[in-house]
Amino acid sequence: MFTRVALKVPRVALLVSRRNMSVATLAVGSALRTSVLRPTRSLHVAAACLSKHEFKAETRQLLDIVASSLYSDKEVFIRELISNASDALEKLKYMQTSGEAINDSDQELAIRITVDPAASQFIIEDTGIGMSKEDLVDNLGTIARSGSKAFLNKLKTVSGEGVAGAKDSIIGQFGVGFYAGFMVGKRITVTSQAHTPDARPHVWASEGMGEFDVTETDSKKRGTKIVIDLKEDASTFADVQTVKGIIKKYSNFVGFPIYVNGEQANTVKALWTVPPGEATPEEHEQFYRLISNAFDKPQYTLQYRTDSPIDIRALLYIPTFQLEKTGMGRMEPGVSLYCRKVLIKAKQENLLPEWMRFLRGVIDSEDVPLNISREFLKDSTIVTKIRKVVTGRVLRFLADEAKARPEQYAKFYADYDRLLKEGIVTDPDNKDEILKLLLFDSSTMTDSKQTSIQDYITRAADRPEIYYLCAPTRQLAEQSPYLEAVKESGAEVLFMYDQLDDMVMGRFTEFAGKKFVCLNTGTATAKSAAGESRIGKLCLEDEVTLTYWLKDTLGADRVSSVKGSTRLTSSPVIVSSAVSPAMQRYMKYNNKEFSALPVDLEINSGHPVVKQLFEARTASPEQAKLVAEQLFDNALIAAGILDEPLSMLPRLTKLLELALAAPAPAPTPSSAPSSPSSPSSAGTPAGSTGAKPKVSPAGIILP
Repeated sequence: MFTRVALKVPRVALLVSRRNMSVATLAVGSALRTSVLRPTRSLHVAAACLSKHEFKAETRQLLDIVASSLYSDKEVFIRELISNASDALEKLKYMQTSGEAINDSDQELAIRITVDPAASQFIIEDTGIGMSKEDLVDNLGTIARSGSKAFLNKLKTVSGEGVAGAKDSIIGQFGVGFYAGFMVGKRITVTSQAHTPDARPHVWASEGMGEFDVTETDSKKRGTKIVIDLKEDASTFADVQTVKGIIKKYSNFVGFPIYVNGEQANTVKALWTVPPGEATPEEHEQFYRLISNAFDKPQYTLQYRTDSPIDIRALLYIPTFQLEKTGMGRMEPGVSLYCRKVLIKAKQENLLPEWMRFLRGVIDSEDVPLNISREFLKDSTIVTKIRKVVTGRVLRFLADEAKARPEQYAKFYADYDRLLKEGIVTDPDNKDEILKLLLFDSSTMTDSKQTSIQDYITRAADRPEIYYLCAPTRQLAEQSPYLEAVKESGAEVLFMYDQLDDMVMGRFTEFAGKKFVCLNTGTATAKSAAGESRIGKLCLEDEVTLTYWLKDTLGADRVSSVKGSTRLTSSPVIVSSAVSPAMQRYMKYNNKEFSALPVDLEINSGHPVVKQLFEARTASPEQAKLVAEQLFDNALIAAGILDEPLSMLPRLTKLLELALAAPAPAPTPSSAPSSPSSPSSAGTPAGSTGAKPKVSPAGIILP
């Protein structure tokens, strides 16, 4: 019996065009999952004098899209055919559990691939459910028709043992993947026998040019076998090592053994399909090293499954070593996307936010179509949903670990802190949750302990502000003049040493109803009792006079305002600005011509240096100017915004000369008076009275 049938194409599919491949992907679907075969002798289909049915122009175009454009790489045809074979085997397993009579029930459920370089053939065979003549015509004769989809629809109407497992394991949903074989094959021959005892085997054959032949054969083996006669430019797929490499890349975790020329090619368990808690730490360590090409152990393992709002099985690892911190360069994304244990895209770029590039592992979703292209992945709503769900789950996992095992989390944070901070800057949707994961030194805690923002808020429940101070080190933070006011009040201050911290905190104005206050900037309103008191200070009129003089002396290009301080207790001056020091350094880094912004200068008119400066401005104006400029530069150093420290050297040298010109300390009562012949008088130059200039307690020479 011999039949020649024209390939049928659904009418809606004819509307697909080359120019809209994303529509093609959605309309045509993912992959035919009903056929896959095993190597036996070559089959020769008898010729028949039949009229040929040519494809219409639209139909030929569609087949060309499927075979040439729908997939990014030709090698994926192997993935598609293996997925078809896996589905056929899963269907047979379900039939066995349902009690149906099975032909050749003792056969191993396996996939066998044979490559023949001499004949330039690729042959794949399974021992699955097989197909009848009608199945061959319906499933292979119509593009975008899938036997797997029909099988799942049938399962919806029944229940019982094995149904859930069958639904979970069927990969195919649409019916395009089989035709990927025409990317590499000039002719495809399919031999298949259904699983029922009375089934007859048939052969389907086509060159993909618009028609196919179906004829009965005498083969007596259950399952499906596909023989692809490779094109000249596809001969590499007749190489054993090439095929094994492709299997390890895409299909290493398929749940049935895959043999290539008699040797099993897939030997690794798909660990993410094992229920959480059943896999041993040793298995996780081995699997982590396999998928990440790493030598360390994972310090965290996160495995979970969800089916709402999208089906996801995820197995994620956080490495012990953070490679970027060791100078190894920027890490590439390390999480691969799978569909039912079949690789869709290794190390998918936008599967997770960029700052999560430290994660290694697998995300498997049955909602992702197998034939999804790289271009489609970039804008896929499915991938967007996966990213949202998995990102939220990772953040909750880290938050739970921080509470349950704070010491281990502190070790993780020491290595990954900058990536978390990068997430706050680049991932606005999750910045609040990431902020909860950050740890900081505190003015009220030892330098060996750190605190989170949430713990700070708990301790400072009666305060409306969250104070923080940016400084290079803890020692400099504790000595900072900006800390004086809040230190007196006993308020807790978070210390931030990383240059990224200022940029991170710039993304927030408040958190949990409390306002963030940076003590380095002019927005800080903290006051001290000593700072507000007038006791021991210049009178208000003299303080105002000094502020005007300082503004004129330093210039409007450097100082925008000068005022008396209400927060300083022991330091003479500080500067502040609405633009933080770290941001000013960032602006200068990106623009070499950036000029320092004018700052606000605050003076402590109770400090001895400031008091003496008030007197010296009229008594020794040149020396007073030197002191004023040095005080200003000292304040810029404390703020971390002095551009050219070397500019201070000539001034410092002059101030040292003036300090050394001050009179020697008065002798103590026990000291003998100097005689005229003593060395001290002998060294007096001729004509000199030996008189020394008057110097203030601050070292300023007075007339």
